[in-house]
Amino acid sequence: IIPTILFVIFSRFNIRQETRYMLLGNALLSDLSYLLFYTLSAALNAAHLHLPKEACVLLLFLLAVAYCGGLFTAAVIVLDTYIAVLFPLRYIAILPPSRTKKIIVLLWMCSGAFPGIFFLVLWSTHSFVPCVLETCSVPVILILTLNGTDAVKLCFWLSTTVIFLCLSVIFCCYALLYFKTKHSGIWESICSRASVTFLMHNTVLFFYFFPLLALFVESFLCVNVVIRLETGILVSLTVCNVLMILPKVLFPFLYGLRYREISASLKCIVRRKQLHLVS
Repeated sequence: IIPTILFVIFSRFNIRQETRYMLLGNALLSDLSYLLFYTLSAALNAAHLHLPKEACVLLLFLLAVAYCGGLFTAAVIVLDTYIAVLFPLRYIAILPPSRTKKIIVLLWMCSGAFPGIFFLVLWSTHSFVPCVLETCSVPVILILTLNGTDAVKLCFWLSTTVIFLCLSVIFCCYALLYFKTKHSGIWESICSRASVTFLMHNTVLFFYFFPLLALFVESFLCVNVVIRLETGILVSLTVCNVLMILPKVLFPFLYGLRYREISASLKCIVRRKQLHLVS
């Protein structure tokens, strides 16, 4: 469904010129890239193919860039919703399409620079974990990272802090939206569009937040030798292979198909007939 929604967004001029659809397309592109790279990594591990150190580092870097791109774009989508709801008359002036394109370019630059700095630090200190691994597996590397040098641990905790700051911004914006609009009447019915949209967005955010929280708790317990290494690897495998993939699977259905223009365009593609506007 992700390539289909991306085709609809990029093939229709009126859709790809709107800020919300441009951000949605960027988020879906990041999620699709992450899924492809992670599937490639899982397939190589399942086939018992050992990657060279340079190829493993490159694959981990691309995974980090794709994940950061999706996370940063999700935060900007929430900020876009916040501005659209609270400043409707100034929304076009604040976020025109030209400025949105610059924001998307900035997001990709930050997504590449943020993991790139940490990878360079690890490489310069000669403490990069994949050099001692035979399997380029993200869960295994996460566990071994916590048992590595102080530079590796510092990079891990800094990355965790940045991710939780992004998620905190997202939740704060949604909380402010709720408290500032709760007296406007859009929350009166539990089946209203605002209530359903709010519930769906928070469902996706919960599935983004919960795996990271589980990984953080599991890492803390593993560092303090509360759980065994085998148990930590099993928990990390479950989190990375299931829980972190789940929100990327739900995102196109709960976000993309929620927009009327995209769902109508998809129906037209399925029915193979043109969409005619009726006044």
